Amino acid sequence: MRTYPFPLDLVRERSPERPVALVRPRSVSVAARWFQDNLKADVFYAVKANPSRWVIETLVAEGVNAFDVASLAEIELVRSVSADARLAFMHPVKSRNAITRAYFDLGVRTFALDSHDELLKILDATGGATDLNLIVRMAVATDGAAYTLSGKFGVTPDQAPALLLATRRAVTDGLMGVSFHVGSQCMRPSAYQAAMAQVGRSISRAGVFVDIVDVGGGFPSVYPGMVPPDMSEYADAIHRGFNEMPVSETTELWCEPGRALVAESSSVLCRVDLRKGDALYLNDGSYGSLFDATHSRWPFPVKLVRDAETSGDLKPFQFYGPTCDSIDHMPGPFWLPADIREGDFIEIGMLGAYGVAMSTGFNGYGEHELAMVEDAPMASLYGLAPRSIPTVRTTAEEQARKIVRLSRPKGKAGQRKKSRR
Repeated sequence: MRTYPFPLDLVRERSPERPVALVRPRSVSVAARWFQDNLKADVFYAVKANPSRWVIETLVAEGVNAFDVASLAEIELVRSVSADARLAFMHPVKSRNAITRAYFDLGVRTFALDSHDELLKILDATGGATDLNLIVRMAVATDGAAYTLSGKFGVTPDQAPALLLATRRAVTDGLMGVSFHVGSQCMRPSAYQAAMAQVGRSISRAGVFVDIVDVGGGFPSVYPGMVPPDMSEYADAIHRGFNEMPVSETTELWCEPGRALVAESSSVLCRVDLRKGDALYLNDGSYGSLFDATHSRWPFPVKLVRDAETSGDLKPFQFYGPTCDSIDHMPGPFWLPADIREGDFIEIGMLGAYGVAMSTGFNGYGEHELAMVEDAPMASLYGLAPRSIPTVRTTAEEQARKIVRLSRPKGKAGQRKKSRR
């Protein structure tokens, strides 16, 4: 993998035909150190956020040697980097073959579940193993998240006590725990404390002792229009919630950060293949690394990468990807110089999480080159760059912000005021 000081140095050297994932391993290192230094929990990296080999290698080098995996492919990837990594198979629904191979061939001992049927499946597929760590996935409120992730997984509070009791009885020499997920890109630290209180009530109703409390993922990053609270507030909320749970001093606290560890670490360099008014046709799109820009309409930060003078005027643009599917559309708005044209390159930032990881081969597109750059990310929660990304407002938006609207008092006071008119 070649290293360049800045993305512009790559463009000066050559004009890449395919999109280029620009990686910044230092960003992963800094984030990994923050979690280990500030959260009193075992850190399991959620591999699905970015399964790139360089990410796994960087984390292991920084002391994060535990991983939340959801498939045999992810297990094999981590094992190929670290033979002694701790692996937690946290997908609540697994095939019998995946459980058997994970246990007997790949050394996995920790499995998640959210139903009695999955519990029985795990026990059967492992031959009634006595050294299993079994984690019950609980359904919790997800009000503060950009992606709620609710409805598909998690045992409901009314059914949780029976499953917790059955799981506790199934564990002999291993550990029994609970986990939950407050939703992806959680913007409210208090959501963790509220979820821990909810799970604690289920533990009390079941009358069981738990060895592990896993607060899952959901830790956020910075995007235009989304600036999370300081990360210390998340750690404080989790520590408060853990202290209030009906658990003992020996109970372990786990977490599964994904986005917060890797979002800042990568951007994607795309080429403009055609301009039609305010529409730019790129060589990357929703079937490549821009899934969230299409389906969630996230206006990721962008920069023009051109070795020449550019217009100082910024205009809003929409993007289209390279496939023939009309859904391959990123509405934005993405603010770029007004004179942008075919052949220019655009850097799209904050794509280290769920960027290249979401790429497909649809229509013959989706492959990315890989290059390392030494500059800072476009934003950072860990001091590597500003904590926020400036947003461009139109004249109409600026005027609307200056208007002061006085609300009418409610109830009788409001009625009296109206009657005097």
